[in-house]
Amino acid sequence: MVNESPDARPRRRLRPTRRGKVVLAAVALLVASAAVLILLSLTGSDEGGHEKESPHSTLMIPEGRRASQVYEAVDRALDLKPGSTRKAATTVDLALPAQAEGNPEGYLFPATYPIDAATEPAGLLRYMADTARKHFGADHVTAGAQRNNVSVYDTITIASIVQAEADTASDMGKVARVVYNRLLKDMPLQMDSTINYALKRSTLDTTTAETQLDSPYNSYRIKGLPPTPIGNPGEEALRAAVSPAPGPWLYFVTVGPGDTRFTDSYDEQQKNVQEFNRNRASATTN
Repeated sequence: MVNESPDARPRRRLRPTRRGKVVLAAVALLVASAAVLILLSLTGSDEGGHEKESPHSTLMIPEGRRASQVYEAVDRALDLKPGSTRKAATTVDLALPAQAEGNPEGYLFPATYPIDAATEPAGLLRYMADTARKHFGADHVTAGAQRNNVSVYDTITIASIVQAEADTASDMGKVARVVYNRLLKDMPLQMDSTINYALKRSTLDTTTAETQLDSPYNSYRIKGLPPTPIGNPGEEALRAAVSPAPGPWLYFVTVGPGDTRFTDSYDEQQKNVQEFNRNRASATTN
């Protein structure tokens, strides 16, 4: 409240002229219109009370997602019947390398993609594959593949294993080196991630029976790389596959969070595995 002074005199009331009334009316109309526009923007409704559709949204594909997971994510984002994107993947030309034999695994590049009401799964998959080719066709990738004596497609496959196996980004270069060292020594890769891919799961526990699985993705039984990537690797995993860390390592195991141990000694690896098993058993009982 503002208090008047005791000697305040009555003030003359101002009356607007006819022209002033017109100006005031116009200003009032503009203010009212602006208020309506603000209200509509806040409520997301038009004059009929209908919800307005957002002009666009985005779909984020994280690193390491398998093609099956990408299909499901696209179905959800576009509000499609389950299986729609998987079906589209069998009909759309993604310009994949011949070595892929039509399988887009590894070429649905993890990134954030714009989508809107007009987006169709075929077009979105094409966008992902185009993005992958742009990254995989970079000079440093092709040069790295030649330096490592593998194809670019093999490099993507190695990157997908690195993405699935490395506990931290700093371990990726070492995991990649283990893969290359084992390939050079004609040793089976023995990566649990390839068995997980064959069994369509993600777990830290692989049984002895599962290492006998009859699958081309069983890297315990079959030497060399799996027939395709086992997921869609990101930039860091790709960088590790192109330029692996130098080292003699042939084995690794993540004993605990942030504690992955690399060695070229089988005996030392067995000790590390035993510690891993003890930690897992302790975590299960607690």
